[in-house]
Amino acid sequence: MVPWRGGWCVMSENVALSSMRETDPIDAVVPFQVDALDARGRAVMVGPMLDAILERHNYPEPVARLLGEMVVLTVLLGTSLKFDGKFIVQSQADGPVSLLVVEFTTPDGVRAYARWDEDAVNAAIASGTADPSGLLGKGVLALTVDQGAYMQRYQGIVALDGSSLEEVARNYFRQSEQIPTELRLAVGRLTIRGADGGSHNHWRAGGILTQFLPEAPERARGADLHPGEAPEGAELHEVDEDEAWIEVKALLDTVADDELVDEDVGVHTLLYRLFHERGVTASEPNPVHDRCSCSRERVGEVLASLSPEERAESVEDGKITVKCEFCSTSYSFAPSEFDTTH
Repeated sequence: MVPWRGGWCVMSENVALSSMRETDPIDAVVPFQVDALDARGRAVMVGPMLDAILERHNYPEPVARLLGEMVVLTVLLGTSLKFDGKFIVQSQADGPVSLLVVEFTTPDGVRAYARWDEDAVNAAIASGTADPSGLLGKGVLALTVDQGAYMQRYQGIVALDGSSLEEVARNYFRQSEQIPTELRLAVGRLTIRGADGGSHNHWRAGGILTQFLPEAPERARGADLHPGEAPEGAELHEVDEDEAWIEVKALLDTVADDELVDEDVGVHTLLYRLFHERGVTASEPNPVHDRCSCSRERVGEVLASLSPEERAESVEDGKITVKCEFCSTSYSFAPSEFDTTH
C-alpha cells in the first residue's frame, strides 16, 4: 500500500463553491470533495512555475508538452503526501525522449528535466510522429515515494506502451490502486498580452484527479476495481459499477483541454461547472514552486566521495565544473579543495 491512498479524505477549511470566485489560484493544487458522489480529488493549474522550468532548457515544443504533463501528474500526487519526503515520477524509454524526471519535495518544491536526442526529435517533428507514443517509444514509468534515508521507499512501475502519458497514468492506477481513480491532463502554450502591450507566449498546464471513496464498503465493491492479486483461474464475479462513480467519470469525460489551461476558466470555476448540481467544496490551495534542491555543498560532497583519479579526469582549465541538470546552475571547484593531505 502506498502512502497517498485515501489521502484526499482529510479536508479542512472547506468552502462551498459558487458560480463566481474573485480569484482562481495558479501554481497551486486545490483539494476538493463531492460528498453526494463519494468523490474526492485534486485539481491544479500551473503557469509561471512551468514557464521557469521549461524555458531554462529551451526544449522543443513537443518535449516541453510531455514534461509539462509529467509536472501536473507529479504535483497532483505529491501534494497529498502527509510527511517530509520526496515523490518522484520518472520515465525511461527507447524513443527520442529517453528520460523525463519530475521530483516533488514536500511541502511545495518542484524540479524537472527531460533528456532527448535533438536529431531524433527533429526527425519526429518533420515526419509528424512527435506525439507522446512517437517521442517516448517503449519503456517504463516509475512512481517513487522516498521518505528519507531511514524509511522504506515505495515504488510502482507501469509500462510505456505507446499510449499517452495520461492513459499510462490511468493504467497505473488500474493496476496498482485499490481505489477507483480517473484523471485528465492538458498542456498549452498561450499568447498573453503583457504590461508592455506586447504579446508573449507562456506555458500553462492543468489537471484534475478524482477518486471514489465511499464510506460503505459494499459501494466500493461496485466500482471498477482491478482484480489485483487474485490467483490465476480464480472465479471473478461480475458486479455492477456504482452509479455515483459512473457519473463522476462521465463528468470528467466532458472536460476539454482548453478548460484545464485557460486562466479565464480557472480551477474553481471548472470544479463548479462539473459538480455544482451535486454540491462541491474545496479546501485551501496548496502552492507549488519551482525550487531545485541542489547546492554547492551537496555537489562538493559528491565530488569528495570520488577517488582522486576520478576527480582528476573531471578537471578542465584547472577546475572542476558541475552543472545541475534540473536548474542549469553551474558549480566550480578548485581541485585543491579536495586535497586532504593538509
